[in-house]
Amino acid sequence: MLFTTNALLYILEMKWGWQGLIAQGCHSSILIMDPKTAQTIQVLERHKANVVKVKWSRENYYHNLSSPYCLRLASGDASGKIIVWDVVSGTAHCEIQEHSKPIQDLEWLWNQDASRDLLLAVHPPNYIVLWNGDTGTKLWKKSYAENILSFSFDPFDPSNMALLTSEGIVFITDFSYSKPPSSAGKKVYIASPHASPAHTKPAPAAAPAPTGAKKALNKVKVLITNEKPTAEAVTLNDCLQLSYLPSKRNHMLLLYPREILILDLELSQTVGVVAIERSGVPFTQVIPCAQRDALYCLHENGCITLRVCRSTSAQEEAADPEQSVQELVYDLRSQCDAIRVTKTVRPYRMVICPVNENKAALMVSDGRVMLWELKAHTGRSVVNPSSGLSPLYSPVSFCGAPLGPNQKRIQDLSLNSMISQTLIAGEAPPPSSNQQEVQLKFLLTGLLSGLPLPPFAIRMCPPLTTKNISHYQPLLAAGTSNGSVLVYNLTSGLLHKELSVHSCEVRGLEWVSLTSFLSFATSSPNNMGLVRNELQHVDLPTGRCFAFRGERGNDEPPIEMIKVSHLKQYLVVVFRDKPLELWDIRTGTLLREMAKSFPTVTALEWSPSHNLKSLKKKQMAAREAMARQTVSDAEQSSVESSVISLLQDAESKSETSQAISAREHFVFTDTDGQVYHITVEGNTVKDGARIPPDGSMGSIACIAWKGDTLVLGDVDGNLNFWDLKARLSRGIPTHRGWVKKIRFAPGKGNQKLLVMYTDGAEVWDTKEVQMVSSMRFGRNVNYRILDIDWCTSDKVVLASDDGCVRVLEMAMKSASYRMDEQDLTDPVWCPSLLLPRAALTLKAFLLLQPWSGTFTMDITQVDYNEKVEIKGLIQEQLNSLSNDMKSVLQDSELSLLQRCLLVSRLFGDESDLNFWTVASHYLQLFAQARQLSVTSEGGSEETQPPSQNHLDICHDILCESSYFQKFQLDRVHLQEVKRSSYEHTKKCADQLLLLGQTDRAVQLLLETSADNPSYYCDSLKACLVTTITSSGPSQSTIKLVATNMIANGKLAEGVQLLCLIDKAADACRYLQTYGEWNRAVWLAKVRLNPAEGSDVLKRWAEHLCSPQVNQKSKAILVLLSLGCFYKVGEMLHSMRYFDRAALFIEACLKSGVMEANDSSNKLIEAAFLDYARLLRSLGLREGAALWASRAGSAGEQLMEELFQGEGGVPEAVLGEDEVEVGLESTE
Repeated sequence: MLFTTNALLYILEMKWGWQGLIAQGCHSSILIMDPKTAQTIQVLERHKANVVKVKWSRENYYHNLSSPYCLRLASGDASGKIIVWDVVSGTAHCEIQEHSKPIQDLEWLWNQDASRDLLLAVHPPNYIVLWNGDTGTKLWKKSYAENILSFSFDPFDPSNMALLTSEGIVFITDFSYSKPPSSAGKKVYIASPHASPAHTKPAPAAAPAPTGAKKALNKVKVLITNEKPTAEAVTLNDCLQLSYLPSKRNHMLLLYPREILILDLELSQTVGVVAIERSGVPFTQVIPCAQRDALYCLHENGCITLRVCRSTSAQEEAADPEQSVQELVYDLRSQCDAIRVTKTVRPYRMVICPVNENKAALMVSDGRVMLWELKAHTGRSVVNPSSGLSPLYSPVSFCGAPLGPNQKRIQDLSLNSMISQTLIAGEAPPPSSNQQEVQLKFLLTGLLSGLPLPPFAIRMCPPLTTKNISHYQPLLAAGTSNGSVLVYNLTSGLLHKELSVHSCEVRGLEWVSLTSFLSFATSSPNNMGLVRNELQHVDLPTGRCFAFRGERGNDEPPIEMIKVSHLKQYLVVVFRDKPLELWDIRTGTLLREMAKSFPTVTALEWSPSHNLKSLKKKQMAAREAMARQTVSDAEQSSVESSVISLLQDAESKSETSQAISAREHFVFTDTDGQVYHITVEGNTVKDGARIPPDGSMGSIACIAWKGDTLVLGDVDGNLNFWDLKARLSRGIPTHRGWVKKIRFAPGKGNQKLLVMYTDGAEVWDTKEVQMVSSMRFGRNVNYRILDIDWCTSDKVVLASDDGCVRVLEMAMKSASYRMDEQDLTDPVWCPSLLLPRAALTLKAFLLLQPWSGTFTMDITQVDYNEKVEIKGLIQEQLNSLSNDMKSVLQDSELSLLQRCLLVSRLFGDESDLNFWTVASHYLQLFAQARQLSVTSEGGSEETQPPSQNHLDICHDILCESSYFQKFQLDRVHLQEVKRSSYEHTKKCADQLLLLGQTDRAVQLLLETSADNPSYYCDSLKACLVTTITSSGPSQSTIKLVATNMIANGKLAEGVQLLCLIDKAADACRYLQTYGEWNRAVWLAKVRLNPAEGSDVLKRWAEHLCSPQVNQKSKAILVLLSLGCFYKVGEMLHSMRYFDRAALFIEACLKSGVMEANDSSNKLIEAAFLDYARLLRSLGLREGAALWASRAGSAGEQLMEELFQGEGGVPEAVLGEDEVEVGLESTE
C-alpha cells in the first residue's frame, strides 16, 4: 500500500483504461485507482527510475476462457525499461530493456486479430521497436533521421501512423506488425503562411474588412509544406501534441498553447481552428472524442472545457452567405471550475474514460486527482439567443434503439446518449417536437488527495489488543512540513482526517490513546539559536487541539524528542541544551523540571515494566474489606453478587478517575554513554542505579526496550543487545553508520526490531540476534527513508523522501499485493478483478435476464454450481453497480440488443461494443425495411420512417451510403473554401469528379493560371468533362484510354475517366486489383447503387478474412452493414465466438430478419448448442438447459447429461421454452 505526494514533475503520466481503472505513474511506482469510488486499489513497484509512460492494453478482442478479461498494463521508465504488468496479482509479466534513455511513447497494437500482445515503443533518440509484450522478444526495430517525440496511429487505418519529430511530422503509410516500415515516411513541415510568399492570395476587392476575430483566424491559417521552412518560420517547436481525430477519418489535430488546428490530411490543409482570445487561458492538452465530434481541452488553470463541433446545416441558414461553412467550428458547451494555480500547484494531465467519454480525471501537481463527470440537464438554455449557439438535443434512443414508452434509461450513460449527432449540410434537422434540449455541466464526483511535500514524521496508533478489538481502527498519523497532521486509515488507505495543528514543520508525534496524540513542531531558530516550540494535544473525534505546555515554548532551545510512558501516564520532553521536563499527561501538569546540573540526554526510553497489577490487587483488597464491614454477616450471602457488581463499578470508575498512580521507570544515556535509571511514581521522582558506559560503543543515539531485552544503537552503527534476565550484553557492528531510530514490533513475545539508518532500514530478530531483512538506498531502492514504524506485528510503514509512505511486509520488498485479497471500504465494479471464469459467468448472468421468468440481481437465486467464495465475489460486483444501472438491467422493456450493448459498456469490452453497435443499428434498419415492404406490398421504399438515426460517422465506411455521401460532399465543400494553392485545387477537382459533381469540378479546372505547366492539360480536361455524351463510340474510346492508362501505372487518372462515363463499378474493380482497397470501398460508397456497391464490399470482406490480412472482426462489421446476417452468424460460429453467435442469431430471429427454416436450422441449432455447452462449463445449468432445449436433437442429449440422476428434466424449463419458441414463430 502506498500514499503519495506531488514531488513536482514526477507524476508525468496517467491513463484511463477500457477496463475502467486509472493508472498513474508516480516516481518509480504506479498507482491504480478506481474512479467511481476514488480509491487507490493497487500499487506496482519494480521500476528503479521514474515512470514516464503507462498504457493499458486494449480490450478489442473476443473474451473467452483462453483470452479472459484481465488487467494488463505496460509502463516505461526514464532508464529505458518497459515492464508489462499483471495488475491483479501485482507481478511483472515481462521486462524489456533496449537502451538506457527514457521511453518516449508506448502503444499496444489493437488492429489485427492475430495477437494482442504486440507493443510498439519509441526508444530515444530515433528508434521505434515492436515488442511481444507477453514474452519480451523484439520483433523488429527501425531508425529514423530525426528525434521522435511521440506517435499517433490512424484509428481508421492501422497501416497509417504519424510520428511527431523535433522538426516536423513524418507520415508512415506502410506500417505492419510483420515487418518494419520499408520507406522513411513522408516528411512534412509546418510553416506559418506569411513565411512563404508563393501562397498569398490577393484579397477580393469587394470583401468587407475582416473583424478582429477573423484577422486572428487568418493569421493562424497554417500550411503544411514539403520544403523545410526557413529558421524563423518553424512553428512546430511549440506544438504540444498531435493526434488523429477518432470521430472522422483523415483528420488530425495539432495543439498549440493558444490554438487547436484541425487538419484535413487528404488536402494537408487546416480546415478548422479553435483559438483563444488574448485574455484567455492557454491550452495544455486536448483529447478528441470518438462518439461525437467533440474535444476535451485542458487549460493552464486546470479548467476542463468541452467543445462540440457546430452543425454545418445550421450555418447555411445564416444571413450572410459569405460566412457559411468557412471552417469547422467547435463551440464551447461546458466547462468545469479552475483550480488555484501557484508556484507548486498546477494541472498536469487530464484523462477521459474511453468507454463512455463523459468522465474526466485531472491530475494536479500536489498529488490531488479530481474526478469530473459530465451531466446533461434537460431544459432551455438561459444564454442570450444572439450568441449564435444552436441548442444541443438529447437523442431519443437508448443503447442504440428507440426508447420504449415507459422504458427506464440512464441519460448520462455515455457521451452519445447525452447529445445527438452533429448535423451535416443537406441533412434535415429532426422534428424538434420529440427532442429535448440539453445543457451540459461538469460535476465534481470524486477527489483523491495526496501527501504534501516531504519530510514527514510518522507514528502508528497503539497496537490492537483483545480489549480494544471491538472499536480499533488502524490509524497512522503523519506530520508534514507545513504543520498539518494527516491521519490515514491503513485498511482502506484513505485519508481519515486532515488536521491543521502547527504553524511550522512537525518534528514528531506520540499517541496517548487510540483517539488522541501529542505532536511537536519547532520554528526556525533565531540568531541566538532559540526557537518557538509548539507541543499540541489533539483529540481525533472532535479535532480539538490545545497547547499542552500552556504559555511555555517561546524563545527556548528546540525540543529534541517527546516520549510517552507505557501506561500513557507520563511524558518526558527532551530539549537540546536544556534539562528535560517531566509531565503528567492525565492532569496536564508539570511534575518536575530537572536541575541545571542534570546530564545532557542523548537517548531515552520508558521501561515496559510497571506495578499497576500489584497496585490494583491492593486496592481491590482494601475496597473489599470496606464493603464487607458495612454489610452484616446475616445478609452477606444474598448481597454477595451485588457487592461484586459494586466493586466492578468502582474498579472501572477508578480506572477513569486516575486514582491509581502506578510506578514507571525510564532509562536514558548521557554524552559519555552512561546509562541512568529513573523511577516516577505519582509526583515523586527517584534516581536509581547508574551503569557505566560500554567501551565498544560510541555516543548512544537511541534506545528500545521490550520485555527483558534492551537495545542501544550508537552513531557509529553498533547495536548492543542487553538481556536483562540473564545479565548478558552483546554488541554487533552493522557498519551502516548512524543508527537513527530503533523500534520493537507490537504483540506479546514478538521480539522483532526495526532499525533505521541514514541510508535505509533493517529488521532484526532480537531473540536470535540476527538480521531478518534489509533495504539500502542505491542498492535495492532509490529513495531515502525519513521515518519508520511498525503498523502491525509483521508489517512496517516507511516514510521516504520521494514523498511516499509505504506499508510493506517485513521482508521490505514491494508494496504490491494481490488485489483480490484486499479489503476495500467501497466495493469496486471491475469484472477484470474476478477469475476469468467468474467474469464470464457474471456477463452471462447479466445478458440472460430474466432467469426463470424473474429479473434478479442476486446470483444465489440462479442454479449455479460454484464455490461459495466465488459466488460471493460475483455478488459483490453486482452489489457495486449503481441503483440506476440495476433498475435498467432489471427492466423488462430492455430489448436483447440494448442489453448486449449495455453489458458490453459495463465490461468495457471494446470488441463487443463495436459489434453490437453496428449489429443493433442494421438489424433495426433491415427489420424496418422488411416491415415496410410487407405493408406496402412491394411499393416504393421511400416510406422509411425519418426517426431512424444513422450510424455515427466515426464508423466511417460502415455508415449508410446516403449519409456517407453527404458527409463526403460536405467535406469537399469545406476543402474547396480552404484551398490555398494549385495542388489543393487539383485535389479538390479530382475529388469532385469522383463524387460526380462535374459542374463544380469544371469551374475549378478553369481556374488554372496560364503560366502553370498543366494549364493546357486542365483546360482540355474541362472541355472533356463538359462534352461527355452517352453515345456508344465516345464511351468505348474513353474506356479504352482509361484501361490503357491504368495498365501503364496511371491508376488515379484512369479511375477518374471511368467515373466520368459512369463505369464506377469497373473503376472499383481495377482499384481492388491493384490493392487500393480503401479507395475502392470509398468510391463504391459514394458512387455505386446498393447492388453493385455491396459486391465491392463483399469482395473487400473476403480480402479482410484472408490469412495475410487477418481482420475477420472488421469483415464481420462490413457484412453487418450489408445485411448479410446469415453469413455473419456462420462466421461468428466458425470463429468460436459462441455467446456472441447465439445471442446475435437470437436477435435476428426476434427482429424477423432471419427465419427458422430448413436451411438455417442447422446453423441455429449448432450455435445454440455450443452456447449451451459454454454455459454448462461456466456452471450456469439453468441457462444451459434453456439454450439446449432449443438446439434440436443434439440439445436433448445435452439436457439429459445436465440433469442425469435427477429424475429427468424439470418441467419448468421445457414449458417456458415451448412458449418462447412459439412466440418466435408467430413473430
